[in-house]
Amino acid sequence: MGSQLARKRFGQHWLTSQTVLQSIVAAAAVTAEDGVLEIGPGTGVLTTALVERAGGVVAVEIDRDRSRQLRRQFAHQPNFTLVEGDILSLDLSDLISPLEDQPLNKVVANIPYYITGPILEKLLGTLAQPNPQPYQGIVLMVQREVADRLCARPGSRAFGALSVRVQYLATCELVCPVPASAFTPAPKVDSAVVRLTPRPLAVPAQSPQRLEQLVKLGFASKRKMLRNNLKSLMGVENLTALLGQLGVSPTVRAEDLSLEQWVALSNSWGETLNAW
Repeated sequence: MGSQLARKRFGQHWLTSQTVLQSIVAAAAVTAEDGVLEIGPGTGVLTTALVERAGGVVAVEIDRDRSRQLRRQFAHQPNFTLVEGDILSLDLSDLISPLEDQPLNKVVANIPYYITGPILEKLLGTLAQPNPQPYQGIVLMVQREVADRLCARPGSRAFGALSVRVQYLATCELVCPVPASAFTPAPKVDSAVVRLTPRPLAVPAQSPQRLEQLVKLGFASKRKMLRNNLKSLMGVENLTALLGQLGVSPTVRAEDLSLEQWVALSNSWGETLNAW
């Protein structure tokens, strides 16, 4: 088996488009002041560009054969460290940049699509438990459908629970679409590059757990009006009153509320509970 052969069980597809590669590198704006975490370096195409620019690069690779090749490939690069293992089982706070004065402050990766959700949670944290040491910037190649959901605006069909959860923790930007032909072997779906910039929300949820509960139930059935999805939590009359306070129609659907309105609804509900 050739060392460049992609393996299905690891979701491997090698990026071959120089245009897309340049877009990723430009979006990450990596400089010598940065320590970069790369997930799934594969053939090392993106790694090469990162090593040329970053103060330090830590690449996490699960494939033993690819790890062996990467060690040989970057053996003479003092700012490169390879960690062989599963990104989901690693404690990211233990990863140390090869150059001590450049902590890992950015993530740049072409990630395996089948674990996109867990990787996002690993990097950003959750509503209830955001990453206590957030990265300065995260640039990822993801499935196009997921990119649309991450960056969706309220009122669009793509806006859903994932949009609210991620946008609560970071600003999301679509960098560029990526056709399947940009990879070898070509995946069955189109892709896109997204840039996530972690930041605290101006007005956070008073109870992130309550917000998570609302979002989960609110988007449980997108065709239904929000009051029908949430009536088991607060009753139709209470919800209608809370929506009225926010200036929102009682017939609104979950995807029509903005992130800020979801937070305001959660906070208002909490105040109502306390008043009881």
